[in-house]
Amino acid sequence: MKHLWLRAEHRENEKRVGLTPQGATQLIKKGIKVSVEASDTRIISTKDYKDAGCEIVSAGSWKNAPEDVIIFGLKELPNNDAPLKHSHIMFGHAFKGQVSGKKLLKKFKSGAGTLYDIEYLTQETGKRVAAFGYWAGFAGAYVTLKVWISQLKKERCPPLSAFNDKTKLLGDISNEINSVKTLPSAIIIGSLGRVGTGVCDFCAEWSLNIKKWDLAETVAGGPFHEVLNHNILFNCVVATPNTPVFFQPNYVESQRKLTVIGDIACDPDSDYNPIPIYGAPTTWRKPGLNISSHPPLDVMAIDNLPSLLPKESSIDFAEQLFPYLMDFNGKNNVVWQRAKEIFKSKLLEV
Repeated sequence: MKHLWLRAEHRENEKRVGLTPQGATQLIKKGIKVSVEASDTRIISTKDYKDAGCEIVSAGSWKNAPEDVIIFGLKELPNNDAPLKHSHIMFGHAFKGQVSGKKLLKKFKSGAGTLYDIEYLTQETGKRVAAFGYWAGFAGAYVTLKVWISQLKKERCPPLSAFNDKTKLLGDISNEINSVKTLPSAIIIGSLGRVGTGVCDFCAEWSLNIKKWDLAETVAGGPFHEVLNHNILFNCVVATPNTPVFFQPNYVESQRKLTVIGDIACDPDSDYNPIPIYGAPTTWRKPGLNISSHPPLDVMAIDNLPSLLPKESSIDFAEQLFPYLMDFNGKNNVVWQRAKEIFKSKLLEV
């Protein structure tokens, strides 16, 4: 890699970034040119990148960058049909049969570009080298609890906004928690992973009664009637072809204690969705989706939860990924090549 281009995120409520100014300085010292698109919404200011020695360019100008430049962003690209000729590092959400993913792959195919999907940057063991999972879990548990409290009050969960740090987030919900007489019980599926750990840590802040499930409890494949015996179900499992269904559609009309599902993994348009009762993510404006009124059931399924804590999640993620950016052409290149091979195999399907 000779030139890394940090693009501005265009999605609403997306303030995260995958490279800090400190990391950019190290890349520049190694001889890698770093261009950074100007952004008024990014959690780290454009000035900080300029002071770090980066070239500052206008937002969206990556489209006209030299073809050998590697474009680095996090969330999806603009929704158009323009062919993609560059190599992109981003979350593509394109390898599990997603409708929007098929469109993205067609754009790469027509432009002869490459997608290094961050979700598929893995070690030989399959463990991802960098993820936002912990903060997705922590923030997702916060939003899910807000949905549950709002449901208890027969209200809709109000719109969300980002916090400067987790102390502010915890302070925001403390008054709401104190306003209810009893706290919910919860079951956490995928409790040992990054996302599940974030959920567990949030629940520990309020001493919630939780049951932790992971592979050992779900390997039998279901059905899992036990999930109905808790007020809240947290799904923290990234969908794969081997992921069982945790909440069967017929459970909606069954007798249950469960009234809120926090689908933090949030993969509704995937062929492997383990919570197949809704078809699109919920939003910051409307965090909860009502599935049933009698008995009540709401789903929280926001697909950029770490953006609620953009500073902490960005710094954490950037630190995880940086060694692989720094050594893109060195011994860690195997990680990038592994992701590229997966991309090429998926490209054959479109």
